[in-house]
Amino acid sequence: MVRKPVSTPPTGAEPTPGAKAVEPRKRAVDALMRLAAERPWDQIELPDIAGEAELTLAQLRGLFPSKLAMLGGVTRLVDDAVLAGTSEDLAGEPAKERMFDLVMRRLDAMAPYKAGLRKIVPVIRRDPLALAALNRGAVNSWRYMLASAGIPTEDALGHLRVQGAVLLMARVSETWLHDDEPELSKTMARLDRELKLASCIMARAEDVHRLTAPFRGLARAICSGRPLKARRRERAPERGEDNEDYAPAI
Repeated sequence: MVRKPVSTPPTGAEPTPGAKAVEPRKRAVDALMRLAAERPWDQIELPDIAGEAELTLAQLRGLFPSKLAMLGGVTRLVDDAVLAGTSEDLAGEPAKERMFDLVMRRLDAMAPYKAGLRKIVPVIRRDPLALAALNRGAVNSWRYMLASAGIPTEDALGHLRVQGAVLLMARVSETWLHDDEPELSKTMARLDRELKLASCIMARAEDVHRLTAPFRGLARAICSGRPLKARRRERAPERGEDNEDYAPAI
C-alpha cells in the first residue's frame, strides 16, 4: 500500500482524537519509523515526520532536536518496555541465562520498528559520527538493562560489561533484522554463540583484574606521593610491628 504524501499541519493544529491518546514523543518516533520503512533515510524531512505524527514543527522541535535524536528515542521506548516487564523470576539463574532473557525481551520490544530499522541500520553504519552518538545512548541504556538483571555495572569491570553488552546486542541484531521466522531460531542461535564468547572474554578480564591487583595497589601508593617510610609505618600496625611480642622472621 502506498502512503499518501504527508504535509505539515498548520501551527496550532490539533491531532485527531485517536492520536491524542498516544504520548507526543512516541507519536514522533513511530512516525519516523513508519516513514523509514517506506523511504530512504536521507529523503525523510522534518516536516514529513511532523505531518505523519500530526504535530507542528514547533511541537516536534520541542520534543527532539534531530532525526538522530528521534532514532535514539526508539531506544528509550524499548528501555521503558523492557524495564516495565522486569521480574524476579530469573534472579537465581546464571548471568548467561539472565542475559539471554534480557536480549530476547528487548528484541520483542523492538519488533514494531523492525521494518524501519532494517532500512536505517545500513545507512547509520556508514556514518561514524552518528554511530558514536548512538553508542553513547546505547551505553546508558544497557547500564539500566544490566542493572535490571542483577548484573553489576559500577565496579571496576562495570564499564567493560556495559560496552560488551552494547556490542553483543549489535551483533545479535544483525541476525535478528533478517530473521523472519516466528520462532527467531537463527537469532537465538546467534545470541547463544555471542553469550558464550562474551562469557569467555569476561572470565579472562576478571582473571587479569585479579592478578594485577597488587600492581595497581603499588601504583596507587607511588602516585600518592607519600614517602616509602611513611607508607611502611601506616602498614606496621596491621602486621603487628608495634607489638612487643612481634619478632620478625630470620
